Amino acid sequence: MKKIVRISLFSLLGIVFVYTIWFLYQKSEQKPVVYKTVDLHKDNIIKKTVATGAVVPRKEVNIKPQVSGIIEKLYVVAGEKIRKGDMIARIRIIPNMINLANAESRLNRAKLSVDNAKIELKRNEELYEAKMISQAEYLQIKLNYSNASEELDAAENNIQLIKEGVSKNAGKTTNTIVRSTIDGMVLDVPIKEGGSVIESNTFNEGTTLAVVADMGEMIFEGKVDESEVGKIKPGMDLILTVGAIDTEKFGAVLEYIAPKGVKENGAIQFQIKAKVQIKSNLFLRAGYSANADIVLARKDSVWCLPESVLQFEKEKTFVEVETATQTFEKRYIQTGLSDGMNIEVIDGIKAGDKIKDPNIPVEETKQ
Repeated sequence: MKKIVRISLFSLLGIVFVYTIWFLYQKSEQKPVVYKTVDLHKDNIIKKTVATGAVVPRKEVNIKPQVSGIIEKLYVVAGEKIRKGDMIARIRIIPNMINLANAESRLNRAKLSVDNAKIELKRNEELYEAKMISQAEYLQIKLNYSNASEELDAAENNIQLIKEGVSKNAGKTTNTIVRSTIDGMVLDVPIKEGGSVIESNTFNEGTTLAVVADMGEMIFEGKVDESEVGKIKPGMDLILTVGAIDTEKFGAVLEYIAPKGVKENGAIQFQIKAKVQIKSNLFLRAGYSANADIVLARKDSVWCLPESVLQFEKEKTFVEVETATQTFEKRYIQTGLSDGMNIEVIDGIKAGDKIKDPNIPVEETKQ
């Protein structure tokens, strides 16, 4: 009986030992890796750089008054379309009291001069007819009367101009009515009726009554980093993505690159401008933020691969082509244009080849 128990115990220990060896062998055995493969395929390769900015009207004008005073009437509101010469506002002039006093004094002096010259002329007319003075003396007195009359007319015009902003000889012409200088849309009316305005002159740019812009011609204004500005030139195509209309793309043509950069947040930025190709079914509002993809180079319908599958040996580029299941062969290739994601393949492999992606194993298999 003891012999049977001993034999059974040794047999059990033997089985446990064999299982342990087998289990450790299985754990230590390296499992083969199965790699993902990609196909050589045709696609469009577009090499581009990105500029951020906004869509703005090419022609935008701040309408300012030529006289100072109070806004008596506004004729436009933001969003309204107007023509060149349309009325924007009427200004009621508040005369400067010093200028008004000087003008009234000038008018009074002119009236006195005219009265005196008229009396002189009438008296000398009688003397001239009686041949008691020469013609030269008479003509001089008549000229003095004409000069006095002209001074009176100028004084009357001056005082009316100070009070009303228009002279009596100007007819319908007046600078108290502010008119649009271009055709377009009113973007903003920053002043209200009853507000004070300052005239535009040499020493003051004046109060803006309205902002008018031609919305039929829009441009993209953006900035490009100094590391990219050397790669672009006028005439290049842009693809605009407008933040407020992210479902649509707009074409644009680069027109201007600033010759001087501006330092912003520690980097040198260069301003660019591009003419936007407006779509008839969409309205672009002034100031929409936008990103512009500037097309540096483009090739359509070329054979390409993801850049991630490329491998490098010194100055040569190669890929691994599958010749049998999970068996790969090294092949050197010639590449072309890259957009940072895909790269053009010029020579070295052909359509139908399966290319190993060395970065992403699909799974680990068990034996």
